[in-house]
Amino acid sequence: MKTIYYLLISLSLSLTTQGQRILIANGYLHPVEGQEITSSLIEIENGKIIGIKNALSESYNLKDWDTVIDATNQHVYPGFVAANSTLGLTEIDAIRATHDFEEVGVFNAHVRAQVAYNVESKVLETVKSNGVLLVQTTPRGGAISGNSSIMTAAGWNWEDATVLRDDGMHVNWPDASWHNNLKGEDNKAELSYLEEIRQLQAFFNLAQVYKEEAPDALDLRLEAMKACFEGKKRTYFHANSVRQLSDILTFCANIPLKFPVIVGGNDAYLLGQRLVDSKIPIMIERIHRLPDHDDDPIDQPFRLPALLANMGVSFCLQNAGGMEAMNTRNLPFLAGTAQAYGLSEQEALRSITLSPCEIMGIDQQFGSLEIGKSATLFVSKGPALDMKSNQVTCILIRGKIESVRNFQEDLFLKYQKKYAKAKN
Repeated sequence: MKTIYYLLISLSLSLTTQGQRILIANGYLHPVEGQEITSSLIEIENGKIIGIKNALSESYNLKDWDTVIDATNQHVYPGFVAANSTLGLTEIDAIRATHDFEEVGVFNAHVRAQVAYNVESKVLETVKSNGVLLVQTTPRGGAISGNSSIMTAAGWNWEDATVLRDDGMHVNWPDASWHNNLKGEDNKAELSYLEEIRQLQAFFNLAQVYKEEAPDALDLRLEAMKACFEGKKRTYFHANSVRQLSDILTFCANIPLKFPVIVGGNDAYLLGQRLVDSKIPIMIERIHRLPDHDDDPIDQPFRLPALLANMGVSFCLQNAGGMEAMNTRNLPFLAGTAQAYGLSEQEALRSITLSPCEIMGIDQQFGSLEIGKSATLFVSKGPALDMKSNQVTCILIRGKIESVRNFQEDLFLKYQKKYAKAKN
């Protein structure tokens, strides 16, 4: 009887939260799509945005709303999106037991990151407090790593946090870093590279035949690949060098994949019109790094987003690399750097909000603040792409108010109080 009572209480609280009417008043609205409003009214009900108005020309009645959030002199943004991330799959880089992002094997198309996502992650908590509210949690390793899923940065469990399960298959293109030093056609590295591509091609051909023939024997790896050919799932190719990218374009021209995406793309600007014509979007690798090539300008990574924007290539920013989970808190500052090196403020903001949502196929619900979309947003004391002024004061995920505090801030306040007393 006690168990049933607790279930009824939980259900009651859930229904109350879903039906809550929230008004965010007087904030500087950055909708990503559409005109910015210096003093806005954002009306939210059942987790959706039902109205966006100008507070200078519209009035409101406090009695009409369950909760009114005063955002005067503050900025309102859609939640930032951490694409291609191991957030929720790892906790401490130095402790292998906390790594849940890589499986043994080469062709792991059946692996699903969704079920391993840890919503109680302390790292996830710190990232959320910088405005990163959506995560494409992604496996690593092998020639085919498996399936990523798009998750919210808060929830009761991985099921509750799921936005889109198995959104895409991740393929690690064979390494071609030796290519610039190639001296002959019989080079061993060249032959090994071509053999790895052949194996990859054979696996995709097998998966295509499996989809068309529908054999009686179930193969979980090939079953997971079917959605890539049906357009229900993206195919993410991880690669950076111009040789890799060129071969990927050829590969995609011969294999009928509906939505191929390049992840990394350091040399993408060198492919010119061929890349533009392919209409393959790019998730640009972390730009806070040194150039990949000795003869590149020192600011080459910073300028890459603007170069692709000027070419007309669809792209977004992501933060994969060393210590990527904890460093994802710097995602908004990657966009700020891209803005300083050629992107407009609107383009920079778009690169971590609507653009990744478009690439991943969730832009109908997330990525911008528009009527009918999910109320997944945050309020900041200042412009959120600058590390000095990104001070989040309110977070909503699917219309539910979440805590902006994290354990690091709690420890800071705890010891600040202790040693302040000691000084006195």
